[in-house]
Amino acid sequence: MFAVMAPVWYVSAKKVKVQIEKKKETVVQLGMGASLAFLIMMFNVPVPGGTTAHAVGSALLAILLGPWAACLSVTMALILQAFLFGDGGILCLGANTFNMAFVLPFVGYGIFLLCRKIFKKHGDKIGAFAGGYIGIVCAAFMCGVELGIQPLLFKNSHGNPLYCPYPLKISVPAMVGAHLIIGLIEGAITLMVYSYIKKVAPQTIYHASDYLNTEVSKTQNSGMKVWKKAIIAIIAVALIFTPLGLIASAPAWGEWDASGILTQLRKYHLNAVVPDAFKHGQGYHAAFDGYAIPGMNHGIEAAFGYILCGITAIIIFLLVAKILSAFVKSKE
Repeated sequence: MFAVMAPVWYVSAKKVKVQIEKKKETVVQLGMGASLAFLIMMFNVPVPGGTTAHAVGSALLAILLGPWAACLSVTMALILQAFLFGDGGILCLGANTFNMAFVLPFVGYGIFLLCRKIFKKHGDKIGAFAGGYIGIVCAAFMCGVELGIQPLLFKNSHGNPLYCPYPLKISVPAMVGAHLIIGLIEGAITLMVYSYIKKVAPQTIYHASDYLNTEVSKTQNSGMKVWKKAIIAIIAVALIFTPLGLIASAPAWGEWDASGILTQLRKYHLNAVVPDAFKHGQGYHAAFDGYAIPGMNHGIEAAFGYILCGITAIIIFLLVAKILSAFVKSKE
């Protein structure tokens, strides 16, 4: 999956480089976009079956910044999640970025463009909701396929799965079913934020001049100031409410420990054998594993620690944006 994503990242970088040359503020937008996606993913929501899932915000970023910029922003968020917060895993970064930084934003943006053409009135708003909804469901479908093919491809000498033990007939319905519900949240977030930005700074939206009555070139600078204030306000609100993500403490589907796997295998009437990779695999312990600050694990302290983790991520993303901005200026 890393090999699959390598050309996507390469093309994204080339496309975004052109965007930056035309509009320097794109660098700041990348950092703020990564911050927003990161915070959205901190809100775990319980779904039927005793598991949790979360929205991503990729379709929203694709509409606001363009799909190539969204790809890079969400990739940054997923990398930081994996390395600093132990969320998502390092070895499956290729798969995670394929689903959430490629499939989701590009499908979402494609649906957005399609709805704009089909619906004469409010086509962009219909497309914003539909893009977020369909985008995350498609990403979940791909994840279900990636999990479900593993029992077919990787087995030990006894025929037992080495890695994910759930076949396609279980993994795909489980992933898609959960995200048919989460898709409503993804679609709602995409629609609300898009509608707000369209109202306060329409000229800042990616290719806005193609479908909005605005002269982008003449109003870009003033619009960017409003855009920054609007996104900062949205990020601040999201940051304050991030501890709500702690309420849903159950793991996401497929992310059980060894004992949880046995329980699930019995539930699905499968051979109750813990895969070898779970017995002998290596774990990575991040500095702030599970978005927790050491020594702040209970009650209000845990909630405050959760917020501090969000603040840490935002600072890192903005520092990266600052470094990139300085690099762009030095090249000029």
